[in-house]
Amino acid sequence: MTAWAEGDPLEVAPRLLGAVLTHGGVSVRLTEVEAYAGPRDPGSHAHRGQTARNAVMFGPPGRLYVYFVYGMHFCANLVTGPEGDPGAVLLRAGEVVAGHDVARERRPASSDRDLARGPARLCRVLGIDLSHNGTRPDLVAGDTVSDVSTGPRVGLRLAADRPWRFWITDDPTVSTYRPAAPRRRAGR
Repeated sequence: MTAWAEGDPLEVAPRLLGAVLTHGGVSVRLTEVEAYAGPRDPGSHAHRGQTARNAVMFGPPGRLYVYFVYGMHFCANLVTGPEGDPGAVLLRAGEVVAGHDVARERRPASSDRDLARGPARLCRVLGIDLSHNGTRPDLVAGDTVSDVSTGPRVGLRLAADRPWRFWITDDPTVSTYRPAAPRRRAGR
């Protein structure tokens, strides 16, 4: 991985589209990502400062920030900012381009389109879990993608209106947009 994957996450995110991430015997061409801009972004895990959970986001760049969500899924971000500036890009979805048999073993009930369609599915087919937090991924730049769409990030309550989600227009492996569910107040 080289400098093309380092810098401001809003600039790096669209450059990651088409890149190929290889891990655990599977290669995925990235088709959807989301930018998270650390302290200037209320949607970022690093918005309120460094903790044991998010320490990897504070650098150096080029490492995976892997976290456990909803008590059952792993998600992975590529840390892009310089050391001390916790920018990162969530790897949201992709197309399996090699290792189909291994990917299908990890997600046996999925169609090929859905194997890595969503951040938890992407981690599952690649075999990424918390033990990979802080590691350097095998990520290779792909061909430049000319038709990129942007929109709001998925499932956020804070900074939900920022168009920091990037995807390859009309790619079938891009996940479905879902806004955050409204919180229910106790007793209602």
